[in-house]
Amino acid sequence: MKKLLIATTALVATAGMASADITISGHAAAGIFSGLDYTAPVDAVAGKMTTTLQSTADVAIDAAGKITAGAVTAAVVGTVATTDAQKLAARNAVADAESDLAAASTAEDRANEAADLADAQANLAAIIGSDAVASTASADGVYSNAGVDFTMTGATDNGISFSATVNIDAGMEVDTGDFELDGKDGGTAGLGAVTMTGAFGTLTFDESGIDNLYSDATTHDVSYATTVGDVALTIGHSVGAAAADADASKATSFSAGYTASGMAFTLTGSETASGTSASLAMSYALNDTVTITADTDQVAGAESVQTIGAATTLNGVSVSVESANNSTWDVDLGYSAGGFALTYGVDETDAWTATATSALGGGATFAAGVSSDNEMYAGVSFAF
Repeated sequence: MKKLLIATTALVATAGMASADITISGHAAAGIFSGLDYTAPVDAVAGKMTTTLQSTADVAIDAAGKITAGAVTAAVVGTVATTDAQKLAARNAVADAESDLAAASTAEDRANEAADLADAQANLAAIIGSDAVASTASADGVYSNAGVDFTMTGATDNGISFSATVNIDAGMEVDTGDFELDGKDGGTAGLGAVTMTGAFGTLTFDESGIDNLYSDATTHDVSYATTVGDVALTIGHSVGAAAADADASKATSFSAGYTASGMAFTLTGSETASGTSASLAMSYALNDTVTITADTDQVAGAESVQTIGAATTLNGVSVSVESANNSTWDVDLGYSAGGFALTYGVDETDAWTATATSALGGGATFAAGVSSDNEMYAGVSFAF
């Protein structure tokens, strides 16, 4: 069979650098789905949302665009008529919420004002048609997608290595790990991370593409990683110019990890407009099959949560349990053998998920999953 996609190619250059390589890889997937979590885009003219900010009287607007007359109230679900007055009312609500957040003096007030700001921003985005409504369940459907990834690496004469990535993806995409329908990808080229690594550590640049080290939300623009003795340190920062979420704008997060004698400690934290959040986690390998875990986690403006857990793996069977002092718990079971794997997870709400994967050879993998929310997917993915 003739292969139309070149899996890997390398280019060597000598103009002021030791070497340069370009690696090309491809991927594709296809299958069926039903009931997956889905965030639908809002129509630019009219749409649905959980709350809308609407004027209930004649509106007067000053030269700065601030509404000086006319009440602004919350309305129930309904069609959004995107009038200029409503757009300006929503913008004013965002400005007021930002001011209230900046003036908040206690952790409780900051948490409440941050929630109000997020709601105001969501209403504004929905009214102007530039964001999306709340997640809902998808209908039955078929997904298929394909993509090409370019990874470019090189090194300078003084030993600093660097890399950059570019990807092109097109088609309907499904996030099997989270039972989500991601929707259609436009097929345009996207620039990924650009990194530089040397004795100083690793610098990474990726506008709104780097995970917050505490929350895993993809909001950071730059990060720096290094090792000091036996401690691994990483710092991430959101410059904020293109951040869609004001709480993510100017956010900074960090991670510090230390491992010795079977024990691992990880401290993570994040500073945002809502305040400081932090987590300290510990794991201890009792033997080759059993690991004990514990952590304490405090989200800005909320009570801290302590969690303990244990995990064991023997003869392909894995069991993991966790319980927290806020009455939540999780139990996860797994089995793997010969390229085949089964997982089952359940929590305190009796919500459960079950998945199965099987390696088909030649870079192909079959995956299927069902959940207690009547979600389902089944399909095949390919790596080229």
